[in-house]
Amino acid sequence: MGDLVTVKGGCHCKSVRWSAQIPSQATVWDCNCSICLMKNNKHIIVPDSLFTILSGSDKLKCYKFNTMKAQHLFCNICGVQSFYKPRSNPDGVGINPVCIDTDCLHTLSLSYSKFDGQNWEKHIKTSTITKLSKL
Repeated sequence: MGDLVTVKGGCHCKSVRWSAQIPSQATVWDCNCSICLMKNNKHIIVPDSLFTILSGSDKLKCYKFNTMKAQHLFCNICGVQSFYKPRSNPDGVGINPVCIDTDCLHTLSLSYSKFDGQNWEKHIKTSTITKLSKL
């Protein structure tokens, strides 16, 4: 997993706050499934054990659809999804990089990779995304 850095982030109204350990050279996944495309959702995958909700868990609402596997969590006050539980990584968290506090961003070197969510079942077989939630 490489060198880890601790970052903090959360939603727009700051009701939901979290901390995560992220590789200093992290991959941001750009998915084109129906919901990611519509929300322009991009995410950094980390194992559950490296992610902590600091406050606002009582403010989170969950949206599920189709396979009901992914948990699209959003703040019930401002509506921002700063993280979610992806279908591809049920043992991990997908962090929205634009929700990382700006004073933490200088510690990260981000690269981008495409995930073909419109052909999810086919693409998951060849993608490395599932390994990212493992320590």
